[in-house]
Amino acid sequence: MYAISLGEDGAELRPLEPWQAEEFLTHMDRGREFIGRFIPLADAASDLESARAFLQRYADKAAADAGRIYGIWTDGKLVGGVLFRTMDVNHGTAEAGCWLEPSAVGKGLVTRACRVIIDWAVEERGIHRVEWIAAAANEGSIAVARRLGMTKDGVLRESYLRRGEWQDREIWSVLAPEWRATRKPS
Repeated sequence: MYAISLGEDGAELRPLEPWQAEEFLTHMDRGREFIGRFIPLADAASDLESARAFLQRYADKAAADAGRIYGIWTDGKLVGGVLFRTMDVNHGTAEAGCWLEPSAVGKGLVTRACRVIIDWAVEERGIHRVEWIAAAANEGSIAVARRLGMTKDGVLRESYLRRGEWQDREIWSVLAPEWRATRKPS
């Protein structure tokens, strides 16, 4: 299996596959409440069967070129991940997302991992627009969108029901020419 270095701290980005369901579930259990505040991933992987099914859905998306999921490992431990929740190569669009367990927050892991996958999507797959959708209250996720050079497109007011409460969601995006301009060496 391959791994992509995320920097000198030894963090790695690797595909997250169905055979890793047990490790994925253990990771979810460590961060379930923290992760689940804003995203349904924590609820989607509540036992080994559902964790395997969740990862299988992404394996199927990868086979159909319609999405991808990657884990972030530090010191050999899965601590979070990034994904393309959707990807439509024909229309040149993708929606990126992320999650982390509490022990991994504040180390720049998601920003570094997203740079890798967005580079791949833009340069290898021809994606023109990468979107980022975050709960308006999810300050960490919105900070990542800003660090990635994304532009806030707008707010979808009370557009998402999460654990019985309506949430506003912000839409952020970066277009391929903007991405390339920010990635050029100075």
